[in-house]
Order: sequence, then structure tokens, then C-alpha cells
Amino acid sequence: MSHGFFTIISRPQFEALLKEFQPLEGERCSLSEAAGRVLAESLPAPHDWPLLDRSCMDGFALNARDSFGAGEANPAYLECTATLSIDVVPDTPINPGECARIATGGVLPEGADAVVMVEHTGEMDGTTIEIRKSVAPGENVMLRGEDARQGQVALAAGTVMRPQEIGLAAALGFQEMTLARHPRVGILSTGDELVGIRHTPRPGQVRDVNSHTVAALVAQAGGIPTRYGLVRDELESLTEALALAVAENDVVLLSGGSSVGVRDLTVQALDALGDSTVLAHGVALSPGKPTILGRASGKAVLGLPGQVTSALVVMHVQILPLLRHLQGDPRAFATGRRPVVQAELARNVASKPGREDYVRIRLEPRPGALPLAHPVLGKSGLLRTMVQSHGLAAIPADSEGLDQGRVIDVWIV
Repeated sequence: MSHGFFTIISRPQFEALLKEFQPLEGERCSLSEAAGRVLAESLPAPHDWPLLDRSCMDGFALNARDSFGAGEANPAYLECTATLSIDVVPDTPINPGECARIATGGVLPEGADAVVMVEHTGEMDGTTIEIRKSVAPGENVMLRGEDARQGQVALAAGTVMRPQEIGLAAALGFQEMTLARHPRVGILSTGDELVGIRHTPRPGQVRDVNSHTVAALVAQAGGIPTRYGLVRDELESLTEALALAVAENDVVLLSGGSSVGVRDLTVQALDALGDSTVLAHGVALSPGKPTILGRASGKAVLGLPGQVTSALVVMHVQILPLLRHLQGDPRAFATGRRPVVQAELARNVASKPGREDYVRIRLEPRPGALPLAHPVLGKSGLLRTMVQSHGLAAIPADSEGLDQGRVIDVWIV
């Protein structure tokens, strides 16, 4: 196999390669499992919802024409001919000049097309109601089929199931639905210098941090992480561990072994799998430049930088969107879906043109003004820069930096 070794591509080019991996197949799930997941198949409404015209308010059902011109100084007077039960479909129509007392959720009787709120009425005697506000047809009424029409798509494939979508599915009686499967993600940490978190590191050793932070982010994005432990910087060991992880998962993430060095074996291990190719080795992203993207048995294999901050930034910028994409989210890569706040930059920040920089930001609240955005600068091997930060600020690849006082978007992570 031939491939360019450490040939830098742009972040958008890298993203385009990630989008080539197809979303996972769907699986039947109960409604209780749907939160945050993506519909793999559309849900057509089995019936209209609401089933009939229903009141949104406590008040009086009437024909809107009978309230025309009504106000505090010039009320209309209608005869109340019924008090409607919320669980009964009324069988007596409303005639001109009449109204019926109705509760929130009650079905409108024939002849009524609006509801005046009880706050805008008064009782003159046993049956006469004073109407102190005019209403338009359909006002304070949930119309039949306004939420969903029978036979039409109520929730389309690709819909992220938020609580409100779950509510509509429940209203329509969907106990089960087909949702995109959670991606299984295998995580390998490579490096002879790594020891487990229970060990006391000797000089030259470090505890394994990345597999824990990466696994937490995978779970946050809806993936199912499996940590395969520490792998020595040895081609045979890495190839064996990589082959097992590829066989058992939809995505494999290798922490370390992505830069150019004598001990960096990720590309060689990918080659050794046979049914594999290296799609990219290096992305114009800082931190995170030495990131590898490969395909093995049709599955995405990514080599993350060993430096913890670099790995975290790559996870947020590239890999979490990939995991959402595999779950069928059509907006997985859209930057507009990021939770952002606006802030004023506290100092100048320089950037090298040709790469997309992600600066760690600490936010300082200010009464009556935008928060102040303090860049948290430091080496990519230091956790402090992420721990002390509230989010990230992107500097475009065609920019030489950001000026003090500029209003920026801070991506909360």
C-alpha cells in the first residue's frame, strides 16, 4: 500500500473523509431508550393529533363572530348553555349568541371555533356571560391534526430525539421505533512509558490519562467505549491489539503513535491488517496536527496525538462529530450546533496562517457586559490548560490571530 506519510491536509478535507463513513444500521428500541438518539426510520402519524379541536385554556367556547368588537368598555353578552366535561365529546352544538364553559383540554362543541379565557369574562347571572375581549377563529384552540396529520410523517428519519420529540411520539402511541445504533468504540493507549493509574510512575513514566478522557467523551457523544488497555511500542503487539479492536468495534481510537518518530507504529500496524488504508496522516489543526485517519474492514481507525490536550481538542473537533454522524445525525459536523457564548477577548492571540487553531479560553463574568475571554496558554502535554478553561475559540486557517477587544464565540466544552 502506498500513502503519503505526514502530508498535512486541511481540517475541512479531513472532515470530508470522515463523512464518507456511512451511518450505522438501525435497531428497534423502546421509547424509554430514545432520549438523545437519532431516528433511523420515519414515524408516520397513525391518526390525527389532536384527535379533535381542543381548548388550550379554561374559559368559554364560542363562535368568534359573537365576540367581534367586544372589550372592557363594550362587552358582549352570551348565554352559557352547557358546562363541558373534559373527557366527553359534546353532542349539543353552540348556536349564535351562545357559549359553553370549557376546561383546558376539553373538546370544542360543534359551532364553536374559539375560546375566550375565563380572565376576560364575567358572570352576570346564572347563565349570562359577559365577554370582555374579542377572539379570532382558532384562538386558544388546538386544532385537530395541528401537531400531526394521519398518514403524514410526524418525525422524519434523522431526527434527534429530544424530550419534545419523545413527547410527540408518546402522544401518537409509539412504544417502539427504529433508532440508529450506538457506535462501539475501541480505545487503545500505546507507549512503553505508560503505566496504569494504580501504579506509581518512575522517572520517564506517566500514568495513562488519554484512554480515560477519551472514553468519557465517547460516552458523552452516545458511543459505547471499550478500553483495551496499554499496548507496547512493538509492531506485533500493536497489530494484534488493533486487529481485535477492529473486529469488535465500529470505530477504533489509538492514543499515541501518531507523530513522526522511530517508535510510532500506528501506520505500520494499519498496513499489517491487510484490508486497510491510510486516508490521512496529519491535519492542519493546532493542537492536534499529527492525527491519523485510516480505514480497516470499512471501519474508521484514528490515531490520536499522545499529548493529552491535543487528543482532547481532536476529540471535540473531529471525532465526536464523527460519532454523531455514525448515529445518523444529519447536522453532526455543523458548527452551529456547538454550545457557544459570546465574549470579549482579553488580549491579542497570535496564530500561524495555514492551520486552524483552537485556543483554550477561561471566561470571566462581568456585570452588564459580555464575559471577558482569557486565553489559557500552555504546552499541549499539560492538563492545566483544559482544566482551567471553560471552552475553545477557533482561529481560522487564513487568519494571523485575534485582536484584543474582539467579540468571539467561545465553544463551551
